[in-house]
Amino acid sequence: MALYSEKVMDHFRNPRNVGVIEDANAVGQVGNAKCGDIMKMYLKIEDGIIQDVKFETFGCGSAIASSSMATELIKGKPVSEAMKLTNKAVTEALDGLPAHKLHCSVLAEEAIQAALEDYRSRGGEI
Repeated sequence: MALYSEKVMDHFRNPRNVGVIEDANAVGQVGNAKCGDIMKMYLKIEDGIIQDVKFETFGCGSAIASSSMATELIKGKPVSEAMKLTNKAVTEALDGLPAHKLHCSVLAEEAIQAALEDYRSRGGEI
């Protein structure tokens, strides 16, 4: 069995939603000191819906794939649904990650939660 699924490789080689949203109304950044990965998520939320989402990730292929998949899972969704996104859902959508790379999906979940907390701190309804 291959170490990484085809979905992980696809999201690593062709990440979706990479970049910055200049007028984002929610930004969250998290990192893992142990592995050095850093993820930053940008959300554009209008009327309770995530209209756009982009990310910048400094990290391994699993971190990039996790960021990419997480953005795909929340784009166009209500904020209330994005709040429920778990690292398990990200991992399952990628058809699995090696055990030693599961922290990458945790970072993706945490980056989205940090962005949503930023949105809330700016007066956004969650």
